[in-house]
Amino acid sequence: MKRSYFSIAVLAAVLAFLYIPILLVVIYGFIPNGISMSFFDANGNFAGLTTKWYALIFTADRRIGALMQSFWLSLIVAALATFVSCVLGTTAALALHRWRDRLQSIHHALIYLPLIMPDILIGISLLMLFVAVKVECGFWTILIAHVTFCVSYVVMTILARLQDFDDRIIEAAYDLGAGPWYTFFHVQLPMLMPGIVAGGLLAFTLSIDDVVITSFVNGAGTNTFPTYVSSMTKHSRNLPAVFALSTLMLIFTCVLAGLSKLIARRQQPNKGIKQK
Repeated sequence: MKRSYFSIAVLAAVLAFLYIPILLVVIYGFIPNGISMSFFDANGNFAGLTTKWYALIFTADRRIGALMQSFWLSLIVAALATFVSCVLGTTAALALHRWRDRLQSIHHALIYLPLIMPDILIGISLLMLFVAVKVECGFWTILIAHVTFCVSYVVMTILARLQDFDDRIIEAAYDLGAGPWYTFFHVQLPMLMPGIVAGGLLAFTLSIDDVVITSFVNGAGTNTFPTYVSSMTKHSRNLPAVFALSTLMLIFTCVLAGLSKLIARRQQPNKGIKQK
């Protein structure tokens, strides 16, 4: 069945709406004039392209110091939040899969809740919690907030992997004399690893990209890269450096997405033991 011209036009419009802004970010990373934000000089002549903003990122220029500090803070928070979310998410997914009782629906609802709640509501709730317990907002509050919404995505990813897991493999390991810890680390964990890695990549991407929740729980001097860029876009001579660094982050994110896709393709459903 041939596609209509209208459907092709709608598809092209949607793709343009989604990807042209990203393309503009990449292009403006090579703009020569950071003040006028133009590729043309005062005489209207094309001024060419420049890579000075990329070079400025990797220099010790104090104008970019705060930007790079926020960038490294985002990487550290995202890495730690991913690790903690993978540990908590794996244990939570195993518990939800193994113990089935009347409270399981409540447990599932608690896991799903951060996925459907608006970010602004999560941010306000966490801020009220930190104020109530008199915790000063800073690095640790950002980390706790990121773990709060990242762990749900990890749990959902691992639960999807567990749907194809045959529990009789665990029973067979016990019958062969393996202990609980040996069975977990040598039998169950390797089978769950593709789901854990995929969930971890998703958690890392969400953490490093968060703005709304972080803006509620960050303190003085603890701006992550997205929040710093958000405040910097309205007035800065070095805005092209933001575009350049955003382009590098875009490449990094695409690599993570590619790895996640590769891992997903390698996931083979566990058919378990064939029944006679």
